[in-house]
Amino acid sequence: MANYQFSLTQVMQATNAILKKLTSASVFGGVTTDTRKIEEGMLFIALKGENFDGHDFIADAAKKGAIGAIVNKDYDISLIEDIDIDILAVDDTLKAYQDLAHFWRKKFNIPVIAITGSNGKTTTKDLTAAVLSGKYNVLKTQANFNNEIGLPMTLLQLDGSYDVAVVEMGMRGLGQIKELTDIAKPTMGVITNVGETHMELLGSMENIAKAKGEMAQAIEINGNVILNADDEFVSKMNRLTKAHAIYFGINHAGDIKAFDIKTVNDGKTEFDAIVGDKVAHFTLNMIGIHNVYNCLAALAVGYACGLTVEEMQKGLATFKPTAMRFEYKRLADFNLINDAYNASPMSTKAALENLTKVAKKRKILVMGDMFELGSVEQKAHEDIGLLAGKLGVDIVITRGTLTKFTAEAAKKVGVAKVFECASHEEAVDVLKKELQKEDTVLFKGSHGMHMEKIIELLEKEYK
Repeated sequence: MANYQFSLTQVMQATNAILKKLTSASVFGGVTTDTRKIEEGMLFIALKGENFDGHDFIADAAKKGAIGAIVNKDYDISLIEDIDIDILAVDDTLKAYQDLAHFWRKKFNIPVIAITGSNGKTTTKDLTAAVLSGKYNVLKTQANFNNEIGLPMTLLQLDGSYDVAVVEMGMRGLGQIKELTDIAKPTMGVITNVGETHMELLGSMENIAKAKGEMAQAIEINGNVILNADDEFVSKMNRLTKAHAIYFGINHAGDIKAFDIKTVNDGKTEFDAIVGDKVAHFTLNMIGIHNVYNCLAALAVGYACGLTVEEMQKGLATFKPTAMRFEYKRLADFNLINDAYNASPMSTKAALENLTKVAKKRKILVMGDMFELGSVEQKAHEDIGLLAGKLGVDIVITRGTLTKFTAEAAKKVGVAKVFECASHEEAVDVLKKELQKEDTVLFKGSHGMHMEKIIELLEKEYK
């Protein structure tokens, strides 16, 4: 059972629902949209998507213990007239779900930190939660449930045991961050960076920045916005808000600034950082400069929340990297970097630059297509090939249709060996033939390319 209850009256007030059927003077012990997670006494919300309709599962929800259901007003309730369950009708069940989450969030006078950006949202969210755990009990978004359904799900987990909430916010268009901030009412907003992710949908970097800037606009005057001083778009977003701006970075002055950054053994990074008026040493259980930026954003949140340096260090030590996010693995005599969760031009360039820093011998890139780049997709893939040559990558292995541009560019700038593969299995065959002792291999590509499968196949070969 959830740690909260909604009365029938509260549900109707929060959602403007109309009572269509009453079986009892209900008090609902929790809310869910998933019949697999129903417990006795819950309220079921029938969401409708492209490939499913929650209204088809109302009977199943009741059978599993739901005592109420929110449905769209055009739903024919005669279809469930024999089912013992309260029925409330609304214009839009998704909006009702969000309204209930907003209603519940307002009951808690705690910091709510919202994180957005083109790259690094999930890692920054996890790092922020870890840093804050040095002092507080933290509720955080699970996995990357950062959309109009995932955010309410997180907020509805709030209860009196939490001191702070850290929520991730994704977007696929203008107005979506505003929609999410209207639900969560964050007291602090973090904007990691602005990159070419979603260029296909938004058309320009300026529009992407405008969409991310909705976070800064949402924070009220007594709140804080955490901004990347080294990002040309994000650094200017203090102009969009009346809240206090706190800056983090490496190359420009900021409240949180890293220096003396070193990659150490076992996939860790050490660095010193200015934190307000103090200087401290930090160890991050990840590699990559882009992850140092993510960590600095988390430290900036800790600083804004009043944590001591010691509390931040304590919390950061508990951080465990999420799989497939610049994840370091040792396989036989080789080093693998699994950064295959997703890919954009910005994150791929960062990953390549980090590959050159951590590789002790030969550098190999296994590259899959980057999606949603619209009119810049050819140039973006060519740029990766050019950068691979500039950085001295020894072998480029491509998988996909768009990466043919990467392969062509890599050949032009003199990458020694370039292989275009038609399948994951072919990529594994190439690696088996080419790998030498102490090679470091970076796997990168959009989520839909499933580049991690190549690693799985490779691991079977070297059991």
